[in-house]
Amino acid sequence: MKKIITVSRQFGSGGRSIAKLVAEELGYDYYDSELVQKVAEETGFDPSYIADAGEYAPGRSILSYALGSSGVHGATSHMSASDYLWTTQSRIITELAEKGNCVIVGRCADFILRDREDCLNVFIHASRDYKAKRIVELYGVRDKSPNKRLEEKDTKRAVNYKYFTGREWGATENYHVSLDSSKLGSELCVKIIAEIAKK
Repeated sequence: MKKIITVSRQFGSGGRSIAKLVAEELGYDYYDSELVQKVAEETGFDPSYIADAGEYAPGRSILSYALGSSGVHGATSHMSASDYLWTTQSRIITELAEKGNCVIVGRCADFILRDREDCLNVFIHASRDYKAKRIVELYGVRDKSPNKRLEEKDTKRAVNYKYFTGREWGATENYHVSLDSSKLGSELCVKIIAEIAKK
């Protein structure tokens, strides 16, 4: 049985909801916003900043370096804020994996835990129409079109993933399972992941 499940997902695919239901199905701990809070407690950064910085393209501005060297515990003068957060986040994810059975959403956890034999890495994707409809239902209408929001969000995630891992976000070879939630539906995705994890 797999002890850890990481779930990476396209924006609007329902990956976060699927991950939470998998955790409930298996009785595993679930880490998403909980992980952000743990990183916030250790670094002193605002949780909303960590939520953005942890999945978006890292900054390389003077401000980015200033944040990393402003006296926050653990940061050094040559470390940017994004690098400092990556280091802290990686350590916390590793510690959570050691702690016990869990589902971890995003944050390059599949890469961080890549050497573990007891880890199942999942990627959830969906059709553009499905994702566009879903984000409007969840988050409402915005100034930008749903398709533009989808493109921007996933592009930022891909750049962030490439920067820290050197790998292509969403590439099938980086995951054990890749599921199309728009074709399979959330309920079947949950069943598939849970059944594979039990083997």
